[in-house]
Amino acid sequence: MQASDDLFLGPAFSGGTPNSVGDPSPMATGVGPMGRVYIFDVVPVTLGTALLATSQNPLSGAAFTLTAGAGVTSRIRADGTTELVLDTPRAVTVTATGANTATYIIRGFDVYGQPMSQLIAAPSTSTVATLKAFKTVTSVTNANATAGTNGLTVGFNDTLGLPVAVSAIIYVQAVKWDVALLDNAGTVVVADATSPATTATGDVRGTYLPSTASNGTRRLVMTIAVPGIGCGPNATRVGAYGVTQV
Repeated sequence: MQASDDLFLGPAFSGGTPNSVGDPSPMATGVGPMGRVYIFDVVPVTLGTALLATSQNPLSGAAFTLTAGAGVTSRIRADGTTELVLDTPRAVTVTATGANTATYIIRGFDVYGQPMSQLIAAPSTSTVATLKAFKTVTSVTNANATAGTNGLTVGFNDTLGLPVAVSAIIYVQAVKWDVALLDNAGTVVVADATSPATTATGDVRGTYLPSTASNGTRRLVMTIAVPGIGCGPNATRVGAYGVTQV
């Protein structure tokens, strides 16, 4: 899909200027541009720390055996790779029930089918989450010389990936959550514009964490103002979707 042309509405033109001899500006194009708002509408399923992999202790360089839990779908890619598909892009988590020194690299794809990966710190009697929001996960691999210990699981939390690059928090115009009329007091993390991106950088479009837990019925409706660099005659791919995923 390409969204590069502005939408003008009505019989009047906004922002025109008189010509060199003082004639009035044209008034027939329409009021605009009006096509620079993205409505992000999603009902995220309940999070779970073991919805992608149940308790395991992968050896050095070994991968978890991934299993699709509630709200997750398993499918085969064209290249034969199995991937687990999340309901919406979300941060992936690894949880250790006890001491653990191994770190892990998560690989998968974003909502636009772009490959992405993230290296996370060692969870030790804790849960560690990716900064990036994955739509699909193809592997979670032990990146250390030591084996994982104390029953590690893989899942996802309520940090949701945004569909367009949000370069500043002021571009988030409204956030409605559940049944509340007032804006939700959640947490926005703006797009990480580090270029080139790495396995340590944040989400290239940004993320949102609602103030209360998802449960499969609470709906998020977020209105995002898209700047001219993201939607309009001078738009760029980076302006719309962020820097290239890694």
